[in-house]
Amino acid sequence: MDFFIKLAAKLINIAGVTVSVIGGAGSVMILILGSTLSFSAQADSDINQYLTNMMSVIKSPYSQVGVVAFDLASDTSIFEYNANSLMIPASTQKLLTAVAATAQLDENLTFDTRLYSRSPIRHGKLLGDLYLQFSGDPTLTSDDLRQLFKQLSNLGIYDITGDLYLVSQADEQFKAPGVVWDDLGICYAAPVSRFVINQNCIQGQLIPMLATNEAKLSFPSYLPVKITTTAYFDKNKQQEFCELSLQRLAKNQFHISGCVSGDKPLKLAIAISEPDLYAQQLVAQLTTSAKIRVKGKVKLTHTLDKSAKLIAEHRSRPLSSLIETMLLKSDNLIADRLFKAIGESVYDQPGSFTNGAKAMVRILTDAGVDLTHSQIVDGSGLSRYNLLSASQLMQVLHLVYQEPHFAHLIGKLPVAGQSGTLRYKSGYNKAPLKDKVIAKTGSMQGVDNLAGFLTIDSEHQVLFAILENGQSPQTEQAQLAPFSALFLQTLLDFSRSFQQTASP
Repeated sequence: MDFFIKLAAKLINIAGVTVSVIGGAGSVMILILGSTLSFSAQADSDINQYLTNMMSVIKSPYSQVGVVAFDLASDTSIFEYNANSLMIPASTQKLLTAVAATAQLDENLTFDTRLYSRSPIRHGKLLGDLYLQFSGDPTLTSDDLRQLFKQLSNLGIYDITGDLYLVSQADEQFKAPGVVWDDLGICYAAPVSRFVINQNCIQGQLIPMLATNEAKLSFPSYLPVKITTTAYFDKNKQQEFCELSLQRLAKNQFHISGCVSGDKPLKLAIAISEPDLYAQQLVAQLTTSAKIRVKGKVKLTHTLDKSAKLIAEHRSRPLSSLIETMLLKSDNLIADRLFKAIGESVYDQPGSFTNGAKAMVRILTDAGVDLTHSQIVDGSGLSRYNLLSASQLMQVLHLVYQEPHFAHLIGKLPVAGQSGTLRYKSGYNKAPLKDKVIAKTGSMQGVDNLAGFLTIDSEHQVLFAILENGQSPQTEQAQLAPFSALFLQTLLDFSRSFQQTASP
């Protein structure tokens, strides 16, 4: 309540605005009752002053923010605050990836997983070696591979007399520089490799035992990983320090230790460490379950015999669908795979984080986005070495809005209270911002960003980019609502009120 009283007091000092505070301790509403302003060129300075004054109320004194608000109706900037300050973009970086991928890659692009051979087939036997070429399809599953091997059965092949070679890229970068060490064992930071099966992620649970504080593991035992635990549950929450730790060992082995506060099962999502070994061992299992007998061994290689012929394949969903999933779910694996594909396409060499970064800067610069002083390291935003300003994000969004070739990307963004990462986000899953905000989120520890479009009415949209860095966990827990939500609600209420006042 004190927050809103303070907010109301601040508003009273802004010329031309009358404010009413309604509600008790559990429900508070601030109404802007009157003004003579409206969104127009004449009112730009007044709007800017209003929002500048508001910033001192709604902005946390403990974090850094950069804000740009751009009125699409008048094609003018209506507010800027630290607009050129470079900050960590987190997953708002995926906006750049979506634009660069749309500009550079074929709209029908798919990531194909293929079986090749140069050997004859006789009496159900492939007389020689079989090659399984991985493309880094970020959506490839075990079931997809089973269906791929079923195509061999449909061709009448049940025996491979030679070896099964898994073909991938040599000397591949699995991680971008600047990814936090703590994240490496978590599935949202799974290795970006040509070898991807089930998102290179192991799902499981840590479950409390009934009679003791001991924990037991539950995960698919057939998977070629080893997970052990000495963790325990502090069921009565009596311990002052209770933290869980994941130790990453060689050959996709993991050990979980430490303490879990409470008595509820804990979901686990562990990223594998060695995707090549994981693929090698899992494919060996899948061929057996598909009743394909391999007389030789499952081996790894980086070369495909040029005389080998395609005999079966699985295709991913096309580029447009992958981009939609990337934006809606903030899928890091898809983002960084597209990032590498961009580098491969521009420089005609195996994709990497290095050439992907150079390619993306080149593509966006050619499209008119000024990325001077920015730093692009990956396509997902996981790296804390990435640096962008609110102004640069605004330029990317403005390009998407203006250019017909990119306009479809707007429809792939999360909608407040409806879809993707904005469906349940605090401050956006109920009025007044529900359904009114279409935007890409960007969150990691200490970072809470948002960039997209705010709908004022059927003929009025505001483009915005809001970056907040340096937010401590204590500040986040204490805030009434995210800074971005407070700013957008202020902008929405302001514009609606003044439009009504301006109406005859």
